[in-house]
Amino acid sequence: MNAQPAAPKPAPGGARAARKRQAVVRAARDLFLREGFGVGMDAIAAEAGVSKVTVYNHFGSKEALFTAVVAGALDEPLHQGPEGPDLSRLADAEDLRAALTDAGHAWARAVRADDEGRALRTLVATELHRFPELGRAWRAHGPAGHHPAVADALRTLADRGRLEIPDLEVAVLQLYSLLVFPQMVFEQYGTELDEDLSERLVTDGVEMFLRRYAA
Repeated sequence: MNAQPAAPKPAPGGARAARKRQAVVRAARDLFLREGFGVGMDAIAAEAGVSKVTVYNHFGSKEALFTAVVAGALDEPLHQGPEGPDLSRLADAEDLRAALTDAGHAWARAVRADDEGRALRTLVATELHRFPELGRAWRAHGPAGHHPAVADALRTLADRGRLEIPDLEVAVLQLYSLLVFPQMVFEQYGTELDEDLSERLVTDGVEMFLRRYAA
């Protein structure tokens, strides 16, 4: 009789483990940008100052680590200091439309200024041709996993009764599509959106999103 495969171990927890995980993601990000997906896990572990076993305990595979790096970069513009957008405050906003519009403008500005995020998106497009397993790992992660800060904010708004969201994954992608994907697509092809068009896209995008999901 064939033995059943062992269940995957849960990722290490606690503050010390969180610091190690952050160090691994940062090291992997730097090395992926410099050397591509072909960089070895030994090199990533050395760069992070941890053992290779620690890297595998946290991520399980290089594909999972790469996905974590890119997913973190997608939400990174949402955590750029006091002037950056903070979607976690939306649920408490008195005027949700105004708060989401302000956050959207700050988000779009941060995305346009994010040179490292742009480089990572270019890297993904390049490496998918060489390593098709990256595409499979990315699809398995799901939109909510790619954009945890956005997913958490929309989930909270739905739980508070401020939005009605029957499909969270679709809502996450639609919010991204309306507010920031145009900023990414234009700059990826070497064409910048001017400030006025960017602001109009965000303002109208918020209006369209709330027409669909407002409670």
